[in-house]
Amino acid sequence: MPLEIKSAIDIPDSHIDLLSDPVCVVLVTIMPDGQPQASVVWCNYDCKTININTILGRLKEKNMRARPMATIIAVDPKNPYRYLEIRGAVEEITTQGAIEHRNQLGEKYLGISNYYGETGVAPDETPQNQKRVICKIKPIKIITVNH
Repeated sequence: MPLEIKSAIDIPDSHIDLLSDPVCVVLVTIMPDGQPQASVVWCNYDCKTININTILGRLKEKNMRARPMATIIAVDPKNPYRYLEIRGAVEEITTQGAIEHRNQLGEKYLGISNYYGETGVAPDETPQNQKRVICKIKPIKIITVNH
């Protein structure tokens, strides 16, 4: 049972596909009472941070703003015993570029270039009703498992 723990921020080549491919990941944040809260999310990795897109005011966003730490777990859809765990610090939560980032994630996960309106995934008026944010998580500890 190979288990590799790294403290560097580089994602090992052996597991980078779990972030570059359209693999849904589990984001774990901490609630005010200390309980973990988990959400399945889309993400991308820009060689510095894991980037999650959400709506301002959602529980995961509030948790990361109040307690700027998070864990991401990406499980290989073909082999659940091969996975990547990234523990990190939330470096930034920003609205800048958030709509474009959501479109990038839509392209990655659904093959659509305009998340809002183009395919009926989200109505055209949604951007006026929701303020999107990018939560940037800097990897601090990386754990890889490959059975």
